[in-house]
Amino acid sequence: MENHQKILRMVFMAMMIGLGVVISPILRVEGMCPMAHLINIVCAVMLGPVEAFTCALIIGIIRMMFMGIPPLALTGAIFGATLSGVLYRLSKGKIIAGVIGEIIGTGIIGAIVSYPVMALLMGRTGLTWLFYVPSFIMGTLIGGTIAFIFLTALNRNNTLTEIQKKLGAKYYD
Repeated sequence: MENHQKILRMVFMAMMIGLGVVISPILRVEGMCPMAHLINIVCAVMLGPVEAFTCALIIGIIRMMFMGIPPLALTGAIFGATLSGVLYRLSKGKIIAGVIGEIIGTGIIGAIVSYPVMALLMGRTGLTWLFYVPSFIMGTLIGGTIAFIFLTALNRNNTLTEIQKKLGAKYYD
């Protein structure tokens, strides 16, 4: 990968992180952050699973530090972002696979991991293992639908492939 692509990838990732921090309060309800899922899927498709994980991690840390969001900002993002990128690549570029990865990774895995984090580390009582599943799945469905519509529109006129090529990411014709 040439130096120009590395810089472009870093700039794109920085833009996604900034956008993720700024738009995450939009449509946010406790335990449900659809715009974060939009960012996760876009990063996963445009850059890949490692960068999507990194982006979700940094956004989560910034949101926790400056917005007072509980650790749900991490548990509700990193699993979905990573699985979204993995399934997108395993499916050889099917956008719906990236969306499904976000739904499974965040809506189920992230929600279940959130229980011990919030119960043990944050001292929340009265929670069950499945407490966060409904809100996490609802958030991923909303954000995933927006991401699917956006990425499908980009894909329809080959803009998605062009962006992926310029970023030095894997692309599928």
